[in-house]
Amino acid sequence: MAKLTRRDFLLASAASIGSIVISTSLSGCSSDNDNPEPLPYDVAFLHGVASGDPTTDALLLWTRISAEATEVPLEWQLSVDKEFSQILRSGNTTTSASSDYTVKIDVRELAAGTEYFYRFRAGTVYSPIGRGKTLPEGDVSQVKLAVFSCSNYPAGYFHVYAAAALINGLDASIHLGDYIYEYGAGGYASEDAQAMGRVVQPATEILTLADYRQRYAQYRTDQALQQIHAAAPFIAVWDDHEITNDAWRDGAENHQSDEGDYTERKMAALRAYFEWMPIRPVATGDNETIYRQFEFGNLLNLLMLDTRIIGRDQQLQYASYIDPTSGQLDAQRFTADLTQSSRTILGAEQLQWLQDKLSQSTARWQMLGQQVLMGRMMLPGAVALQQLSVTDFAELAALAQLAGRAQAGDPTLTTEQLAYLQANQQRLTPAVMTLLQLPAMPYNLDAWDGYPAEREIILNTVAAAKKQLLVLAGDTHNSWANHLDLADGTAVGVELATSSVTSPGLEQYINLPDRTSAAATEQALEQLVQGLQYANLYDRGFMLLTVSPQQVSCQWQYVDTIKQAEYQLLETRAKQAVVQYNADSAARLTLQ
Repeated sequence: MAKLTRRDFLLASAASIGSIVISTSLSGCSSDNDNPEPLPYDVAFLHGVASGDPTTDALLLWTRISAEATEVPLEWQLSVDKEFSQILRSGNTTTSASSDYTVKIDVRELAAGTEYFYRFRAGTVYSPIGRGKTLPEGDVSQVKLAVFSCSNYPAGYFHVYAAAALINGLDASIHLGDYIYEYGAGGYASEDAQAMGRVVQPATEILTLADYRQRYAQYRTDQALQQIHAAAPFIAVWDDHEITNDAWRDGAENHQSDEGDYTERKMAALRAYFEWMPIRPVATGDNETIYRQFEFGNLLNLLMLDTRIIGRDQQLQYASYIDPTSGQLDAQRFTADLTQSSRTILGAEQLQWLQDKLSQSTARWQMLGQQVLMGRMMLPGAVALQQLSVTDFAELAALAQLAGRAQAGDPTLTTEQLAYLQANQQRLTPAVMTLLQLPAMPYNLDAWDGYPAEREIILNTVAAAKKQLLVLAGDTHNSWANHLDLADGTAVGVELATSSVTSPGLEQYINLPDRTSAAATEQALEQLVQGLQYANLYDRGFMLLTVSPQQVSCQWQYVDTIKQAEYQLLETRAKQAVVQYNADSAARLTLQ
């Protein structure tokens, strides 16, 4: 029997392990066949290429091959130039139906902070070329990151991805979840799908492994999505829609009893996610753990979290605390349940991991990449319970204040104010006055506002360690910037939240007809919500973060449409915030 070389072992292993990531550190490995021949069947790379989960010495490469064959051999190649004038690394593997014909290669022993180009070849057919970059080490002067969330295929064109792919020098793209959506044709945000040629496949809500695979395959045919994947490594986490809406540890709002076993559905969804996303499992065969760390030298410590499925307790619902007869909220019972110290969104193991990583890091900036808003989005009760709009509440509250001043005999009231009060006093009915007097309540119980005790633990950890904290968030389909404080008002950090790629935001839910109406509501919200520094309730877009030792710049960039095939960047709605480094105080942002 001939001696089995290391290369033979790897090739044999690749043929037997299906969807498992192929790890290789074959220094200087070259192709076995410099004069390839066509395969005896048609092949194509219809879903592009991607890289992900960079480390200082490794890149994960991804592609999918389309072919009618039991097993397909292919080669991967790595170069420092996009012309591939010199191939630094290459290797061979196979793929099959067991991994849905996806391929993941973990290329190791690379140089830190280095740009690489990669491609795949099946027979004589080459894939598109992708750009990857390893993480830097030591002293780092700048890191540039694009941040995305909530990309719903039938809701519109992925122009946001296309715009970000044009940015030069991205170190990585961060996706905060809802990369796909589970709904069937005619479901959520699908009213224009037929006209745009973006009706989802399969046509039904996705439940099985085959369903989830087909939905990913459709998304990955989108050219804009392929462009952003090819432009820079992805660092991604899931949110709920990669499984189904409002998922938690043991279930989900959008999973019904006639849809089969929830755990089976969840595991099918997570298997498809790991097949189709350029993500490295924390341990072989572990498709449930995605919280992990990325260190950009001494500049940035990025901690990606799972606030959705690994530890989350079930969300509270306001409807559960409203008396059906009187319509009154049982505020005492609601507050008692909300503030339970045992309520968790991370789970004990992930929480301890996060506290340890935050405390131990010596990086200049600490950044949490996670799904849901951490800021205290406390709205007037009438707004939180959807009894009054933001602008109506602001107008009626101002009118009530005016009435109170008049009743107290305030001599400073002007003639115009008294005339306005006389003309509008009838609007202050007993029912309206009751609504105006409701206490402030959380805007979204699916966010950290629904898990306040655990939020306080994390913020206390940051405050005690005197770290400069930046929290990234998605999920809401709108842009936000919040100052993060302890319950006693102690400043701790900053939250930067991105809009969606296509999913509709508050402009649809509260019926904002145009950007002028949105601007008025945004201004009212910024005045009503303590800690809220910025809101965009109308536009689809992404965040561009530029991190340096002295400051972090966040640019919210938006596109003018997702319903037309052509788009432009919407300069009039773009916004920038700067967070200056200050070792003696908590991070705070300034809008520019």
